[in-house]
Amino acid sequence: MKNWKLKDVVFLSLLAVVFAVIYLGAVYLAVFLSALLTPLGLAPLGNEFIFGIWFMAATLAGYILRRPGAAILAETLAALLEVLMGNMYGPLVLVSGLAQGLGAEAGFAVWGYRRYTLATMCLAAVGCCVTSFVWGFFRSGFSNLSMGLLAVMFAIRLASSVAFAGFLAKAAADRLAATGLLKSYPLGRG
Repeated sequence: MKNWKLKDVVFLSLLAVVFAVIYLGAVYLAVFLSALLTPLGLAPLGNEFIFGIWFMAATLAGYILRRPGAAILAETLAALLEVLMGNMYGPLVLVSGLAQGLGAEAGFAVWGYRRYTLATMCLAAVGCCVTSFVWGFFRSGFSNLSMGLLAVMFAIRLASSVAFAGFLAKAAADRLAATGLLKSYPLGRG
């Protein structure tokens, strides 16, 4: 972090605050979706349709700041703030944020933090999906579920990850950069 500037830290912090609020809202939306799916026996899928939302701070931070560590810091800080705002799952959300941030970092690291395309964003989103699913396997007892249900859960989470943390995050950042608001960050100068 020795090459980080104060504006980078401030931006990352603001991004984390915004996404902590979004993440907390997504928790309640996921609970609602699970309740709707319960009569069909599909309650475990409630989270999966929107899971990619929880990866957006990581991919946006990595894409806009283009610095190693930006994704994991943004995601972990957003998770911490979400817990402090009252997430019902408590401190375990911090581990989730850390795992998701590591997944995004892996996606950006594939090209040595030098290539920032839609493919890179989608790869970072896939990294988040994989690390979160592995963490969920241990934390949430996925081992008790059938292989078929696990496959469906993973496929839906993967699609959600790519849609929200890949396509939507890149489109939002590119539009924000087009306004000139990001001109002092690597994305805005590109």
